[in-house]
Amino acid sequence: MKVYHGSYTKIDIIDLSLCQTGKDFGQGFYVTKFREQAAFWAEKKGSRKGKKGVVTKYDLDEFFLESSDGIKVLHFDGYNDAWLEFVVLNRKNKSKRQVHDYDIGEGPVANDKIATEIDRYIEGVISKEQFLSNLTYNPSHQICFCTMQSLQALSQPKGKIDIAIYDIGNNVVQSLMTDYDLNELEATDHYYTSNTYTQLADESSNLYKKSWQEIYAMLTKEMKK
Repeated sequence: MKVYHGSYTKIDIIDLSLCQTGKDFGQGFYVTKFREQAAFWAEKKGSRKGKKGVVTKYDLDEFFLESSDGIKVLHFDGYNDAWLEFVVLNRKNKSKRQVHDYDIGEGPVANDKIATEIDRYIEGVISKEQFLSNLTYNPSHQICFCTMQSLQALSQPKGKIDIAIYDIGNNVVQSLMTDYDLNELEATDHYYTSNTYTQLADESSNLYKKSWQEIYAMLTKEMKK
């Protein structure tokens, strides 16, 4: 199954420690089967960074989820009592320590409107019954990968464009390390958080057709600003 993640930049390496706490299903890496939903979040997160935003596509190995021993999956078919209690449990937790032991959570999203109602429920303004009765149909979907083991189910499709971008990145990072005396982590961070990379990852820009030297020149020009 194809799933999507929307952010201000393309995600090639998933680092769970960088994921936010207090989210619907806990701290983890979130994807959705709805590309338009990921595109919405890409635009929203991109605007906060002054960028266009990027949707990263992944292949989800559903067989891995069903056959792997030790993988605990929690699935919600829709908005209900159990979903509400689980979301409240996680949204109230602001620490890096998970309040559940599931590897993966799947179900509907608490969008801005629903999140406001959840806050009212937490504050005791409305009852659980009122919250559930106020819900309207919202075609949304999310999967949260909470553990490193669960991330084995995700992989990025490698087409010709992906390979070209990957090769460009390797050369650019190596040049940054040499020319600016950076370690690999610093060079990678400079590259993947740059506007140059955001443009490159957008296939419609056709920048992947350029040489890595041209992309590197764009990046160094951006770094001087």
